[in-house]
Amino acid sequence: MTDADDGRETLTWDGFGVATRDLARRILDSGFVPEVVVAIARGGLLPAGAIAYGLGAKNCGAINVEFYTGIGTVLDAPEVLPPELDMEYLNGRRVLLVDDVADSGRTLALAVDLLRGRGADVRSVTIYTKPGTVIQPDYAWKDTPLWINFPWSYRGTVREEDLGLPPTA
Repeated sequence: MTDADDGRETLTWDGFGVATRDLARRILDSGFVPEVVVAIARGGLLPAGAIAYGLGAKNCGAINVEFYTGIGTVLDAPEVLPPELDMEYLNGRRVLLVDDVADSGRTLALAVDLLRGRGADVRSVTIYTKPGTVIQPDYAWKDTPLWINFPWSYRGTVREEDLGLPPTA
């Protein structure tokens, strides 16, 4: 599933399947049945899809927020990027907001505030949480202080790989 690798937590594809299935079960067991699953792109896209399948939820969307610009490098504050999510549609709906990790938590907090400000009943879920997060998601699979190697991003982009560059994503 996962293992520590050179001071990093490595999530395998099999571990990802276990984590997202476990999270879907926890969400349903809590009594929360989302009408819409919203991913925080990019890191939340794959977890959101897997969790939505586990919940049987078909109504999905994404909010694009940039904060990390590379490994360990961040903007001054998270920024919402286009294309925009149809926020009006979310008014009064039960929304499950999904991201891969609550590291600083600033991205998750921004997205939760945006959705709640539009009248959505929001619950949040992440695969991982870090000790310094400013917001605790309603559901999380595991806590770790380590940098996380996610199976979809730790190798960087194909272009970086082809050029022999170190990963930035």
